[in-house]
Amino acid sequence: MTHPYRIIPELGDLQAGGPIVRIPAGQDIPFTARVRALVDTAEFQRLRSITQLGLAARIYPGATHSRFEHALGVFHNALRYLWQLGKDQRFAAAVDVHQAEVLMAAALLHDLGHWPFCHPIEDMCLPDLPPHEVFAKEFLSQSRELAQVLKTEWQIEPEEVLDVLVPKTDSTTLHLMRSILSGPIDIDKMDYLERDSLHAGVSYGRNFDRNRLIQSLLVNEAGDGLAISSKGKTAAELMVFARYVMFSEVYWHHAVRSATSMFARSFFEVYRNLDLQTLFQQSEFEVIAALRREAMGTPVAPLLDGVFGPRRNLHKRVVEFSLNQTPELYRSLAGRPYFQLVEVCDRLTKIVERHLGHTLQPTDLLIDAPPRHKEVEFKVDIFHPKEKYYRPLSHVSPVVAALAKTQFDDYVKRVRVFAEPKLAQELNGRGEFVEWLSAASEF
Repeated sequence: MTHPYRIIPELGDLQAGGPIVRIPAGQDIPFTARVRALVDTAEFQRLRSITQLGLAARIYPGATHSRFEHALGVFHNALRYLWQLGKDQRFAAAVDVHQAEVLMAAALLHDLGHWPFCHPIEDMCLPDLPPHEVFAKEFLSQSRELAQVLKTEWQIEPEEVLDVLVPKTDSTTLHLMRSILSGPIDIDKMDYLERDSLHAGVSYGRNFDRNRLIQSLLVNEAGDGLAISSKGKTAAELMVFARYVMFSEVYWHHAVRSATSMFARSFFEVYRNLDLQTLFQQSEFEVIAALRREAMGTPVAPLLDGVFGPRRNLHKRVVEFSLNQTPELYRSLAGRPYFQLVEVCDRLTKIVERHLGHTLQPTDLLIDAPPRHKEVEFKVDIFHPKEKYYRPLSHVSPVVAALAKTQFDDYVKRVRVFAEPKLAQELNGRGEFVEWLSAASEF
């Protein structure tokens, strides 16, 4: 039987060979003329200047890879998913060739609206902060080169891509397409787990069988999302665990969170003085320079210098809490609006000053707590072909069940207090510090 998507040039090249662009680790991305046309636009080239992990590079020196590289990897995964799913008659009946090409374009452009340090900034949930979806719309507007390339080279309307990235209309087919881009076993996670792990120099995100997982892909019972066959169960379990460990050991590593806390407090103090619509369309280097200029002469200038200056000088961890260690204190801080964390920190600073007997700078203490939004829970069905029924992975997997019964965030994301290095030495071993924090957190 002829594969329904074989006529798509990039999928044909995936199987037969053709022009490629090569990215780590050993990935050969089909690079047809129309893919090149999208990649060469100013809107896409902008992603070269935005690092994928931002502040993590201050702790993991190799983690300087860009969203440009990641976008190519996600596009490659989209091709692999479509080749596999095209063998599923239900998928091929739901997603025609044109829609498959829309999904490919959406995969390549999925990070289009992101700006430098997007995630730590969005985690703060600050007022008047434009969502990154606004920039996706801007970069896909009819006046942009990118929109013209989509129309002339791909015969795709920019609104079609935008509807996948920023849902406007709804249908079973769109649900299915979106689940490939953003779902439990999506092409985004499939790339960033491996890529971030590779560049950070750790093995955690690469310890699952991607090929086996992709080969097990099929449509779920409702027809509006992905499922996997039983042969992919072990690979799915390992992917769940890989994601858990990457959050624990890389994304929420205590030193990464120290740099993130220093950046967040600095941004909080100066962002109202900046034109964010303009700032967020600039390169990472330009954003850092703008923040440092605005911070000159303010209490947050040393924070930005410690993160981005010629000599790294990060705040040190004083205490940290998880839900199972100190549930009451954890719950009192986790999920609080950022401005409330700043208020708690100000009160804590005054308490510490009284007990130590000397004046502190207002940014000598920083509180880092999980944001209000939660990571998407890993929910995917397993199809058992012999019995012909679907069951949730969490029902047949002790690994996934253990994670599903607890909140992923509550155990991998900690509440931490960081202090300027000399102050951290003074506070080290002071058991009463927890009592001071508890008193400061009461409203």
